[in-house]
Order: sequence, then structure tokens, then C-alpha cells
Amino acid sequence: MNNESTAIRLTQYSHGAGCGCKIAPQVLDTILKTNLSSPDQQNLLVGNSSKDDAAAYDLGNGTALISTTDFFMPIVDDAFSFGKIAGANAISDVYAMGGKPILAIAILGWPVDKLPAEVAQQVIEGARSICAEAGIPLAGGHSIDCPEPVFGLAVNGLVDIPRLKQNSTAREGDVLFLTKPLGMGILSTAQKRNALSSEHHDLMLRQLMQLNKVGEELSALASVHAMTDVTGFGLLGHLIEMCEGSGLNAQIQLQEVPVIPGLDPYLQQKIQPGGTKRNWASYGHKVQFADTIQPEEAISILADPQTNGGLLVAVGKDCVKDAGDLLKSHGLYHTIIGEMTVAGEDKTVTVF
Repeated sequence: MNNESTAIRLTQYSHGAGCGCKIAPQVLDTILKTNLSSPDQQNLLVGNSSKDDAAAYDLGNGTALISTTDFFMPIVDDAFSFGKIAGANAISDVYAMGGKPILAIAILGWPVDKLPAEVAQQVIEGARSICAEAGIPLAGGHSIDCPEPVFGLAVNGLVDIPRLKQNSTAREGDVLFLTKPLGMGILSTAQKRNALSSEHHDLMLRQLMQLNKVGEELSALASVHAMTDVTGFGLLGHLIEMCEGSGLNAQIQLQEVPVIPGLDPYLQQKIQPGGTKRNWASYGHKVQFADTIQPEEAISILADPQTNGGLLVAVGKDCVKDAGDLLKSHGLYHTIIGEMTVAGEDKTVTVF
């Protein structure tokens, strides 16, 4: 089902798009400052004291419950596609922790005086479709009258506790994989400005709807030490979270980072999401570039907000082939983009 031919363009009813709506990391730190110091309950394996993708709760039978929520304003114009993308993005948090999703409920904010209820129904149907692809029911939800359209899911999953993956458990010497190319923020901004090519439109939709199912399989590899999905803070932001949580630094090779081809014409037209600048303002002081790198060009890619982005995976060197082969079997990027290094006085992330 597809409503791209409709005259209603959902992106024109919101001030942001997808995970580019996320509050900047620096501001979020302020909001969560009090709660971050609160003690976690005994059975809470992963909670508010870390900047992970979801919460994890020990059920007492060797299994952990993974619980997460994610929602945002439209990143595409078509209602059905928006529902699928928002659903895939929310489900990704469970996969990023190595879990198997089991249940989802919807979160809907809708400007009932501006947009027909039938359009909201198409959003729900899109979410129901992606939930079916993930093998889970969309079992209910909650809705409110809202000035801008907002949609997402709250998702629960399960994982055997030894297979639980976090973003704070990388080890020195781990190599880094990124499973999807960067550039979603640039493409979604181009769409909002009516500047997106048809080829990039189709590519954008395919990637935005692609489930990160491989995370559940990666969790079976003991030497996959840490994992997170790259979303609104961009690759650099989520890598910095991995570094700080693990007490390490990182190096990445820019030429090995997967990037959607053909972005230069958009960048030359200054088509770039506002989230890129907000991201860089929050964590740019933690990044250094080699002399051979042009910082402005690198920042436009590495700080670009992603929606339903790829998995950033830290893998022990004894497991590089197994992890790479698994990613390759799923048709995902499987080139090493960098390495976790010992923490020092230098910047947290160095880009070569």
C-alpha cells in the first residue's frame, strides 16, 4: 500500500524529520542529569544510568526483558511509509541489544484539525506491516490531539542474559563495523525541500524500512562485545557514547565509512539537516581530524542524523571473519571502519 500520489505531504506539517528531531546530546545531558545519578533497581541490568538503546530487566529465569520506545515527526510524505519507518526505527533498539522483539504498542500524536483521520489510519497500517515483518503484533497504543503529526512505538523484546549486548562494553583492540551507509539526514532534508532525485528517493525508502534483524544473530557471537544503532546523534555521537561508556577512545578511517553515493550535489546546495550542526556543537570538542581530512566535509557525513540507521558493532579480532561473514550474508556492509583504542589525553575519537 502506498499513498505517494496523495496531495498531502506529511513532512510539511512538522518542523523536523525522523531522528533529526532528537534533542541535541548536550541538552539531553542537562535534562537527564538528576536521573542519571539515581540508583538502579537490583534486577535492572541496563537502566537510566547508562546511555544505552533500551532498558533491560532480569526476569529471574536467565532471560532479560528489553523495553524501549521511539517516536518522531514525519521523515517522508507518504503516511503508510512513515508508519513503517517509525516502526522499524523503534524495533531497532531491541535488535541493537541482541534481542528478539515480541510485542509493540503505538504512540500517535495527530493534528486532527489539519490532517484527516484516514491518513493517521494509514500510518498505523504501515506500522502494523513492519511489525508483521518483524514477527510481532501491534497490540494497542495511545493517541492524543497534537499540533504536529508524531508517531512511534513502544517495543518489548527478550534476550538470554549472556547474549545481551550494550553500548558500554567494548574492549581495547575491538574493530568496528557499521552495517548501513550514512546520509539519511541529507536525503530526508532534500526531500523536504523538493530537491531529492527519484533514485535517491527509492534508495532512502528501502534503507529506512530495513529492519536490523542481524542484531539478534550477532548476539550469539561471544566476541561481539558491544553494539548500538546509529540514529539521531550521527555516527560520531553514538561512537562517543560507546567510547565513554567503555572507558576507551576510538579511531575511524573516513574512507572506509559507508556513505550513500551521490550526496555531493545536495551538500553543494547547502542541503543539510539542522541536527548536524546541533550534534557537532554538542560533541565536536571530543573529535580530532588528521591533517589529510577536510573537517567540514567529514562533519556533514559523520554527524548527519540517521533514522533507523545501521548497527555500530565492536568485535574482538578473533571474531572478525565470523562477524563479517554474517553481515555479508545479510547483504549488509561488512568492512572494518575503525578500532577501539586505549583512553588517553587526546580527543575521544580520531578521524583519519
